[in-house]
Order: sequence, then C-alpha cells, then structure tokens
Amino acid sequence: MRPRFNFMWFWAFVAIVIIGYSMFGDTEARPVDGDWNMVDALVEEGLVERIEVNNQGKANVYLREEAFDVLKDDERFKQMPRTGVQVVFNTGGDVQYFGDRISAAEARRVEAGEAVDPVVVKFNVVEKGWADYLFEFLPWIIIIVVWIFIMRSMARGGGGGGGGIMNVGKARAQMSDKNAKERITFKDVAGLEEAKVEIMEIVDFLKHADKYKALGAKIPKGALLAGPPGTGKTLLAKAVAGEANVPFLSISGSDFVEMFVGVGASRVRDLFEQAKKVAPCIVFIDEIDAIGRARGKNSGFSGNDERENTLNQLLTEMDGFQTNAGVIVLAATNRVDILDKALMRAGRFDRQIEVGLPDAKERKAIFDVHLRKLKLDDKLDREFLAKQTPGFAGADIANVCNEAALIAARNNHKVVEQSDFLAAIDRIVGGLERRNMPMTSAERRSTAIHEMGHATVMWRLKNCDPVLKITIIPRGRSLGATWYLPEERVNHNIEHFVHKMAGLVAGRVAEQQLMGVTSTGAINDLERTTKTAYAMVAYYGMSPKVGNISFYDATGQRDMFTKPFSERTAEVIDEEVRRLVDEAVALARDIVVAERENIERLAEVLLEKETIFTEDIEAVLGKSAQQLEKEAAEAATTVDATDEGKTETEDNETENME
Repeated sequence: MRPRFNFMWFWAFVAIVIIGYSMFGDTEARPVDGDWNMVDALVEEGLVERIEVNNQGKANVYLREEAFDVLKDDERFKQMPRTGVQVVFNTGGDVQYFGDRISAAEARRVEAGEAVDPVVVKFNVVEKGWADYLFEFLPWIIIIVVWIFIMRSMARGGGGGGGGIMNVGKARAQMSDKNAKERITFKDVAGLEEAKVEIMEIVDFLKHADKYKALGAKIPKGALLAGPPGTGKTLLAKAVAGEANVPFLSISGSDFVEMFVGVGASRVRDLFEQAKKVAPCIVFIDEIDAIGRARGKNSGFSGNDERENTLNQLLTEMDGFQTNAGVIVLAATNRVDILDKALMRAGRFDRQIEVGLPDAKERKAIFDVHLRKLKLDDKLDREFLAKQTPGFAGADIANVCNEAALIAARNNHKVVEQSDFLAAIDRIVGGLERRNMPMTSAERRSTAIHEMGHATVMWRLKNCDPVLKITIIPRGRSLGATWYLPEERVNHNIEHFVHKMAGLVAGRVAEQQLMGVTSTGAINDLERTTKTAYAMVAYYGMSPKVGNISFYDATGQRDMFTKPFSERTAEVIDEEVRRLVDEAVALARDIVVAERENIERLAEVLLEKETIFTEDIEAVLGKSAQQLEKEAAEAATTVDATDEGKTETEDNETENME
C-alpha cells in the first residue's frame, strides 16, 4: 500500500532546503557586499577594471587580475570569485554623484604620482523579468498559502465533532441512532432491578406519550443516576435509550470545560439545539459533577468562572424561558453531595435514582452476563461466586471474570475452573502473591498467631462475619490475611460494632498473649478499629456521655478547618472512643486466653499448609457461633410452626365437639 501524500511533507522539504543552504551555502564563492568606502579604496589602489551600473542603482565591480595577490590577506575578500562580478554595492541611484566619486578617487591616485588606467564605467538599463516579480511577491504568496492551509485544517479538524478551532463552540455529543442494529436494552443489564423499575416510567412515556398527555401529566425533565463507580449507571442510560427506541445523545461533563471563556455555555446551547432537532430524544451527561459543582465552591477564585457560566446555561436550558419539549436529560455521578442545589430541584432533575452495589442475587445475574463468553467448567457454582464477592460492583465482577480467564490460561487449563475464580478474587482484593518475600521463621510464626487470633475470636462471636479461609502467603503489603464473608446487613447495633472491633484487634492481642511481642503488622486493624469507634461516638450517637448527637455532614459542604463541636466535647469523644476500643480489646483477650491451646494448634497447621479453610477451623474449634445461632433460630421456627399446628388441631376438635 502506497503511503498517502501529506502536504506537510512539502513544507518540511522546503524548511530542510533553506536550513541546509543557510548552513552549508556560505562556503561557495560569491561577490563581496561592498560600500562606497570599499570601492573608493579599490579605485585608488588601481585594482578596479570596470564598473557596470544599472538603472536600479546596483553596481557590479570587476577587478584586475593582480587584485587577488594584493587582497589575499584581507578577510573580506576570502570567498570572492576569480571571474565575473566580484564586488557589488548600491550607488544610491544618483548617476552624477556616482561619476563624481569615481573621478575624485582617480584624481587622488594622480596626485600620488601613480600611473592611472581609467576605470571603465558602463550604464545599463535592466527591465524586470518574471523571476524578479516572483521573488518580490514570493513571501506574500507563501504567507497567503500557509494561512489558507491552516484555516482549512482548523475548519476541517475533528471531523465536524468540535475538534477544529471553527467548531470550538460545538458540542461533542455522540449520537446513537434509534435504528441502530446493536441496541442495548434492559435485557443486557443484569441486576439494578429497583433502578429499572424507577426509570421504566420514562421509557413508558417515550413509548406511549399520548396516554400521559391525555391525563395532563408531564414527564420528568431529568433523572439523576447516582451511585458508586462501576455500578452500571452509563450502561443503564444506554439501555433506557435502546428500550425507548429514541435517539440518544451522550456527552461527558468534562467536554464542556475549556480554557476559552464562554465555550462551555456555547456547547450546552449547541447540545440542546441538536437534541431539539431529533426530539423526542434522551440527552445523557456522564460525570455531571465536572460542571454541576455547587457555585461559589469551585477551586478558582474568579467571579466569572467558566464552570459557573456553563452551569448557569445548563440550568437555563433545562428549565428556563425556552421550552425543550421531548428532550429528557439523564445524568450520572458518584458525587451527589457536591452538586448545586438549583440543579437538583424539581423541574430539572426531578428524580434521583440510586444505583447501588448489587446484592448476592444481582451479582449472580451479573456473573451470568460476563460468563457467557468464557469456556467454563461444568462444576462451576455461580451462587458460590456471588457470595464470595460482597461489595463488588458490576465492573469489579467483569474484572474478576477476565482475571480468572487469564489465570486459567497461565496455568494451561482447558476450561476456567472455580479455583481460578477464587485466585482472581484473591488477586484483586489482596494483591499479587509475594512468595519470595524474605521472612524469618519467627516472623512467619508471629503472622500465623496473628491471623489465627483474628479467626478464633471471629469464630466465637456471633456478630462477626463468617470466616472463610486464613493464609500466611504475603499479598501486596500484607504478610497474611483472614478472609471472611461480610453479611450484607444495613442496620447495626452497638453489639455488632463491638464484636467487629474485637475481631479486628484480636490479631494484636494474640501476638501479645502468646508470643509477648507487639509488631507493626496490626496497623490496618488498628486504623479500622479507630474509625469504627469514632463513627459510633460522633456519627451514630452510641455513646451515653456524648448522647444522641451526630456530627456527620451528609452534604459534604462543611469547611474542613472547622469542627461542629467544642474542645470539651472533643475530649469526651476521645475518652469514649478509648473506652469502646478498650472494651473490644478486653473481649478479644478473654477469648484468646481461653482458646490459647487451640490457637497454637491451628497456627501449626497454618504454618504447614500456608492456607486453611473453614473445615480445618471447625475440626479444632467446633461449630462457629454464627452456625449455632442459625441452628437455634431454625429450631425455634420449627417449634413455633409445631405449636401453631397443635393449636389449630385443638381448635378443630373443639368445634367438632360443639
């Protein structure tokens, strides 16, 4: 395939020629640029043979042969040619003055008593040729051509998508046609059932607008999809457009931000102009917090801030004097707390749809979507994978599936097995294995005792999360880890938090009680424990001394340099936090002391196998507190059902006797 010609190559070639000539062209022989003083001196020395003057005032001087011997030591004449024109200078255009100067120079030579060979002076009339005109106007021609080329390039740049300087005020929205073959619908979006229900009304209005208009109802002008990163907000917006079978214009909030003043507002106007032409349609603005940040709290100090101008224009377009009938605005963000209140009011974003993290059932559905393209083992348990990934978003699950396939290929597996998925989860959560990390036997034993302290205390406390496995294989920055399955509960009480903190500090307590050492390996445990205790006291009102007061700022608008409480209250908070942590440490210490032999026995097993699972712990400690509580609840349910059955039987017998 022949390379495509680019006009810039021509200018690059011209530049190379000019630079090369300027650098290497000076070595060639060329006439010397002279002046009247030089010519007078040459005439007085008798070195000039003849001078030719044209009507443009340019004089060409021809020297005699002996001039080279006389001038050989003069640096000014080093590159002078031996034939042809040897010196050039400008006469000034006055012919009479030129003749007088030459005669005066010859007269001085006569006065010196030297023989004078008169200088031949010839006057020529030169007419301008096409080359003279070309060189005269060539700079202007080059400037005009380059200017036209630059203007065409800027007007053509970006393919009409706003990339050129002439299109700087145009919105870079991507249009998805309603007749596109590969449309995304709700069938392609796993999970998000509640969000689908809320947003279905918008879809139904776009499909059956007459039904709503007949009753005088108005469709919400905008809906805000809010939730953590990776939960599928953008995918849900695409599904809305595909389900409603209408045009879909998508743009990112950062596309409105430019260094030029007024460009953002211009792009907002252009975006809605495009939307009106294809209405009814959906406009989707991803990461709207880039332009929707609360006014007056931007990082800039200018009163005429570009982001504020863009936001003002967006507010006007969504609900101003102009009507945007049929244009529905969807937006996505994970920073709802920093958005401007005017943007969130009814009439603009009427609805805020929470797109949260999926539960176990929704995670299984998401796994089903991402596992379609993988060659899987028939024994793969998808419900088990869903339970192993609490707190994972849709993007995280997609990453797990891809990482499992990579691990399977690396291990030369013919299919992706369940062990590959577990390894992928460990890799994503804990980091890369570091089996070659240098550790002494004492450090390995300390790590084993630490992890078994976590596991044992969590095994004995009913409100701790069920332990899954323990490992002393270093991963990332950790020397070991205790893996557990967090229960997806939304309501916690004081006992829950105390048990969780006891499980966190149990590693440090086990090291102190069984080995008499205090190491740095508990820094993450202590950090999480401290944050939990402060949340209990300052946020959840779980301290009798502080009372039912919460200093939590849900809006995120509070100044970071000011505290909402006094110094005395701060001291009380610190005291209560220390009390809660001490209670958790005391609870963990009691369990560690009581289970000292079991912890040492399990630590030896862990040192031997490096990784142990629930079955290994149950063989030593018996059933966990969580299992015992679950069995007790099931037994109580069975007893209640039996009692109800007996009561119904007795009632029936009484009715029969009557």
